Amino acid sequence: MKPQLLVYVPPHPLIKHWLSVAREAATPSVLFRSAITELGRWLTYEATREWLPTQESVVQTPLAPCPATFINSQVPLAVVPVLRGGLGLWEGAQTVLPLASVYHLGLTRDEKTLEPSCYLNKLPEKFAPDTRVLIVDPILATGGSIMATMAELTQRGVEPALTRIVCVIAAKPALQRLNATYPQLVVYSATIDENLDNQGFIVPGLGDAGDRIFGT
Repeated sequence: MKPQLLVYVPPHPLIKHWLSVAREAATPSVLFRSAITELGRWLTYEATREWLPTQESVVQTPLAPCPATFINSQVPLAVVPVLRGGLGLWEGAQTVLPLASVYHLGLTRDEKTLEPSCYLNKLPEKFAPDTRVLIVDPILATGGSIMATMAELTQRGVEPALTRIVCVIAAKPALQRLNATYPQLVVYSATIDENLDNQGFIVPGLGDAGDRIFGT
């Protein structure tokens, strides 16, 4: 069978709660930032289920030896926050993945063409083989930014099959573009919205995540 993009919307009540807080236009910046942080935490928890490499061992309890499972720290793990909004998600994600290497990628969108341009790229020249990569980006709308991110990663040796994306809201146009080029990807989103307006914003969405996180 032809590979197909997998999109998960975890039904966790905390994810639904913090998504609702983030959607509300009257939510102040400080609370919006907390909502994005919490969504980063819980979505990353869901995204890393059965994805983090483990190794079996034995530990000695106070009473007897016991089989044990540990995260395999020898397998490289990287997180790529897409600036600016990805920083808010990373605040929560880092509590789940405190030892991951973090590589920032700054993208801005032309409001007329809706095409992304890069203003900061801290990705390495080459990723180690078998590196697992988690991309954190609050909004997947037109798909321009996430496609640009994937292009930067794959040309540096990242395998789409070892890559996962955490976002707050995904729209169908972005998911369709990802599926056409990177069907091996797995996306974790708090929700999927149907429509975009003529400026490329998701409707109903939550507005500009970066502006709301930083109060600008």
